[in-house]
Amino acid sequence: MFELTPEEWTAVALSLRIALVATVVALPFGIAIAWLLARKNFWGKALLDGVVHLPLVLPPVVTGYLLLITFGRKGAAGAFLADNFSIVFSFRWTGAALACGVMAFPLLVRAIRLSFEAIDRRLEDAASTLGAGGFWVFLTVTLPLALPGVIAGMVLAFAKALGEFGATITFVSNIPGETQTLSAAIYTLTQIPGGDAAVGRLVIVAIVIALGALVASEWFARRAGMRYHGD
Repeated sequence: MFELTPEEWTAVALSLRIALVATVVALPFGIAIAWLLARKNFWGKALLDGVVHLPLVLPPVVTGYLLLITFGRKGAAGAFLADNFSIVFSFRWTGAALACGVMAFPLLVRAIRLSFEAIDRRLEDAASTLGAGGFWVFLTVTLPLALPGVIAGMVLAFAKALGEFGATITFVSNIPGETQTLSAAIYTLTQIPGGDAAVGRLVIVAIVIALGALVASEWFARRAGMRYHGD
Protein backbone atom coordinates (compact mmCIF):
# COMPACT_ATOMS: atom_id res chain seq x y z
CA MET A 1 0.00 0.00 0.00
CA PHE A 2 1.32 3.45 -0.96
CA GLU A 3 1.51 5.41 2.28
CA LEU A 4 4.05 8.02 3.30
CA THR A 5 5.51 8.08 6.78
CA PRO A 6 5.19 11.26 8.90
CA GLU A 7 8.84 12.08 8.17
CA GLU A 8 8.24 11.74 4.43
CA TRP A 9 5.14 13.93 4.62
CA THR A 10 7.20 16.52 6.45
CA ALA A 11 9.81 16.57 3.67
CA VAL A 12 7.12 16.87 0.99
CA ALA A 13 5.26 19.67 2.79
CA LEU A 14 8.49 21.53 3.48
CA SER A 15 9.53 21.26 -0.18
CA LEU A 16 6.19 22.63 -1.36
CA ARG A 17 6.37 25.53 1.10
CA ILE A 18 9.96 26.37 0.16
CA ALA A 19 9.27 26.17 -3.58
CA LEU A 20 6.12 28.32 -3.26
CA VAL A 21 7.82 30.97 -1.13
CA ALA A 22 10.87 31.04 -3.42
CA THR A 23 8.68 31.51 -6.50
CA VAL A 24 6.39 34.17 -5.02
CA VAL A 25 9.24 36.22 -3.56
CA ALA A 26 11.31 35.99 -6.76
CA LEU A 27 8.37 36.92 -9.04
CA PRO A 28 8.37 40.75 -8.70
CA PHE A 29 12.15 40.86 -9.05
CA GLY A 30 11.94 38.53 -12.05
CA ILE A 31 9.32 40.69 -13.76
CA ALA A 32 11.36 43.85 -13.17
CA ILE A 33 14.62 42.35 -14.45
CA ALA A 34 12.89 40.71 -17.43
CA TRP A 35 11.26 44.01 -18.43
CA LEU A 36 14.56 45.85 -18.06
CA LEU A 37 16.39 43.34 -20.26
CA ALA A 38 13.59 43.23 -22.83
CA ARG A 39 12.83 46.93 -23.13
CA LYS A 40 15.93 48.94 -22.23
CA ASN A 41 19.40 49.36 -23.69
CA PHE A 42 22.05 50.45 -21.22
CA TRP A 43 25.72 50.05 -20.43
CA GLY A 44 26.29 46.73 -18.68
CA LYS A 45 23.18 45.03 -20.02
CA ALA A 46 25.16 42.00 -21.19
CA LEU A 47 26.84 41.81 -17.78
CA LEU A 48 23.49 41.93 -15.97
CA ASP A 49 22.13 39.24 -18.27
CA GLY A 50 25.19 37.10 -17.54
CA VAL A 51 24.86 37.55 -13.78
CA VAL A 52 21.17 36.63 -13.90
CA HIS A 53 21.90 33.41 -15.78
CA LEU A 54 25.07 32.54 -13.86
CA PRO A 55 23.34 30.04 -11.52
CA LEU A 56 22.44 27.95 -14.57
CA VAL A 57 26.07 27.34 -15.50
CA LEU A 58 27.79 27.44 -12.11
CA PRO A 59 27.97 24.20 -10.11
CA PRO A 60 25.12 24.39 -7.55
CA VAL A 61 27.64 23.80 -4.77
CA VAL A 62 29.45 27.00 -5.77
CA THR A 63 26.20 28.97 -5.64
CA GLY A 64 25.44 27.47 -2.23
CA TYR A 65 28.88 28.38 -0.94
CA LEU A 66 28.55 31.96 -2.19
CA LEU A 67 25.22 32.21 -0.40
CA LEU A 68 26.80 30.80 2.76
CA ILE A 69 29.63 33.33 2.88
CA THR A 70 27.24 36.17 2.00
CA PHE A 71 24.11 35.36 4.00
CA GLY A 72 25.60 33.16 6.72
CA ARG A 73 25.76 34.51 10.26
CA LYS A 74 29.33 35.70 9.64
CA GLY A 75 28.66 37.03 6.16
CA ALA A 76 28.24 40.75 5.55
CA ALA A 77 24.59 40.57 4.52
CA GLY A 78 23.76 37.76 6.94
CA ALA A 79 25.22 39.52 9.96
CA PHE A 80 23.47 42.79 9.06
CA LEU A 81 20.08 41.12 8.64
CA ALA A 82 20.47 39.06 11.82
CA ASP A 83 21.61 41.96 14.00
CA ASN A 84 19.17 44.57 12.73
CA PHE A 85 16.09 42.62 11.64
CA SER A 86 16.51 39.21 13.35
CA ILE A 87 16.39 37.56 9.93
CA VAL A 88 18.51 34.42 9.77
CA PHE A 89 18.97 32.35 6.63
CA SER A 90 21.71 29.86 7.44
CA PHE A 91 20.45 26.44 8.51
CA ARG A 92 16.83 27.63 8.33
CA TRP A 93 14.04 26.83 5.89
CA THR A 94 14.12 30.48 4.84
CA GLY A 95 17.70 29.93 3.69
CA ALA A 96 16.53 26.96 1.64
CA ALA A 97 13.90 29.21 0.04
CA LEU A 98 16.59 31.78 -0.74
CA ALA A 99 18.84 29.16 -2.33
CA CYS A 100 15.96 27.73 -4.36
CA GLY A 101 14.90 31.19 -5.45
CA VAL A 102 18.40 32.05 -6.65
CA MET A 103 18.70 28.80 -8.60
CA ALA A 104 15.25 29.19 -10.17
CA PHE A 105 15.58 32.90 -10.95
CA PRO A 106 17.21 32.51 -14.40
CA LEU A 107 14.36 30.32 -15.66
CA LEU A 108 11.79 32.76 -14.32
CA VAL A 109 13.45 35.77 -15.94
CA ARG A 110 14.05 34.10 -19.29
CA ALA A 111 10.43 32.97 -19.76
CA ILE A 112 9.04 36.39 -18.80
CA ARG A 113 11.60 38.26 -20.91
CA LEU A 114 10.71 36.27 -24.03
CA SER A 115 7.05 37.05 -23.40
CA PHE A 116 7.77 40.79 -23.10
CA GLU A 117 9.83 40.75 -26.30
CA ALA A 118 6.96 39.11 -28.21
CA ILE A 119 4.53 41.93 -27.41
CA ASP A 120 3.80 44.36 -30.24
CA ARG A 121 5.04 47.71 -28.98
CA ARG A 122 2.43 49.51 -31.07
CA LEU A 123 -0.15 48.39 -28.53
CA GLU A 124 1.83 50.09 -25.77
CA ASP A 125 2.31 53.17 -27.92
CA ALA A 126 -1.43 53.33 -28.59
CA ALA A 127 -2.16 53.27 -24.87
CA SER A 128 0.38 56.04 -24.33
CA THR A 129 -1.21 58.25 -26.99
CA LEU A 130 -4.54 57.86 -25.19
CA GLY A 131 -3.00 59.45 -22.11
CA ALA A 132 -1.89 56.45 -20.05
CA GLY A 133 1.33 56.87 -18.09
CA GLY A 134 4.23 54.47 -18.42
CA PHE A 135 3.46 52.50 -15.27
CA TRP A 136 -0.25 52.33 -16.10
CA VAL A 137 0.57 51.08 -19.62
CA PHE A 138 2.69 48.37 -18.06
CA LEU A 139 -0.07 47.29 -15.66
CA THR A 140 -2.96 47.36 -18.13
CA VAL A 141 -1.32 46.40 -21.42
CA THR A 142 2.17 44.93 -21.13
CA LEU A 143 1.73 42.69 -18.10
CA PRO A 144 -1.64 41.19 -19.14
CA LEU A 145 -0.28 40.39 -22.61
CA ALA A 146 2.79 38.78 -21.03
CA LEU A 147 0.71 36.73 -18.59
CA PRO A 148 1.23 33.36 -20.35
CA GLY A 149 5.00 33.87 -20.12
CA VAL A 150 4.73 34.93 -16.49
CA ILE A 151 2.78 31.77 -15.69
CA ALA A 152 5.25 29.61 -17.60
CA GLY A 153 8.15 31.25 -15.77
CA MET A 154 6.49 30.74 -12.39
CA VAL A 155 5.92 27.05 -13.05
CA LEU A 156 9.46 26.53 -14.30
CA ALA A 157 10.80 28.34 -11.23
CA PHE A 158 8.55 26.31 -8.92
CA ALA A 159 9.63 23.03 -10.50
CA LYS A 160 13.30 24.03 -10.32
CA ALA A 161 12.93 25.09 -6.68
CA LEU A 162 11.13 21.87 -5.85
CA GLY A 163 13.99 19.79 -7.21
CA GLU A 164 16.91 21.93 -6.04
CA PHE A 165 19.54 20.04 -4.06
CA GLY A 166 23.17 21.14 -4.40
CA ALA A 167 22.93 24.81 -3.44
CA THR A 168 20.41 24.10 -0.71
CA ILE A 169 22.33 21.38 1.07
CA THR A 170 25.55 23.45 0.86
CA PHE A 171 23.92 26.56 2.30
CA VAL A 172 21.51 25.19 4.91
CA SER A 173 22.60 21.58 5.32
CA ASN A 174 20.15 18.65 5.58
CA ILE A 175 18.23 19.05 8.83
CA PRO A 176 15.07 16.90 9.12
CA GLY A 177 12.00 19.02 9.65
CA GLU A 178 13.85 22.29 9.03
CA THR A 179 15.84 22.17 5.79
CA GLN A 180 15.44 18.57 4.56
CA THR A 181 13.59 18.98 1.30
CA LEU A 182 12.21 16.23 -0.91
CA SER A 183 15.47 15.96 -2.85
CA ALA A 184 17.57 15.89 0.33
CA ALA A 185 15.30 13.25 1.85
CA ILE A 186 15.67 11.06 -1.24
CA TYR A 187 19.44 11.46 -1.12
CA THR A 188 19.53 10.56 2.57
CA LEU A 189 17.38 7.48 2.06
CA THR A 190 19.62 6.22 -0.76
CA GLN A 191 22.45 6.07 1.80
CA ILE A 192 20.43 3.94 4.22
CA PRO A 193 20.20 0.15 3.77
CA GLY A 194 16.62 -0.84 3.03
CA GLY A 195 15.60 2.67 2.05
CA ASP A 196 14.63 1.74 -1.50
CA ALA A 197 10.91 1.57 -0.75
CA ALA A 198 10.87 5.04 0.79
CA VAL A 199 12.95 6.41 -2.09
CA GLY A 200 10.45 4.94 -4.55
CA ARG A 201 7.52 6.59 -2.77
CA LEU A 202 9.17 10.00 -2.69
CA VAL A 203 10.25 9.74 -6.33
CA ILE A 204 6.63 9.04 -7.32
CA VAL A 205 5.46 12.03 -5.27
CA ALA A 206 8.06 14.26 -6.92
CA ILE A 207 7.00 13.13 -10.40
CA VAL A 208 3.29 13.65 -9.63
CA ILE A 209 3.86 17.15 -8.25
CA ALA A 210 6.11 18.22 -11.13
CA LEU A 211 3.76 16.79 -13.76
CA GLY A 212 0.75 18.38 -12.07
CA ALA A 213 2.50 21.75 -12.07
CA LEU A 214 3.31 21.49 -15.78
CA VAL A 215 -0.28 20.50 -16.68
CA ALA A 216 -1.65 23.35 -14.57
CA SER A 217 0.79 25.75 -16.25
CA GLU A 218 -0.39 24.72 -19.71
CA TRP A 219 -4.04 25.14 -18.70
CA PHE A 220 -3.52 28.58 -17.18
CA ALA A 221 -1.39 29.72 -20.12
CA ARG A 222 -4.10 28.65 -22.57
CA ARG A 223 -6.75 30.46 -20.54
CA ALA A 224 -4.62 33.59 -20.45
CA GLY A 225 -3.98 33.35 -24.18
CA MET A 226 -7.69 33.02 -24.94
CA ARG A 227 -8.50 36.01 -22.74
CA TYR A 228 -5.83 38.42 -23.92
CA HIS A 229 -5.00 37.20 -27.41
CA GLY A 230 -8.26 35.64 -28.51
CA ASP A 231 -6.64 32.37 -29.67
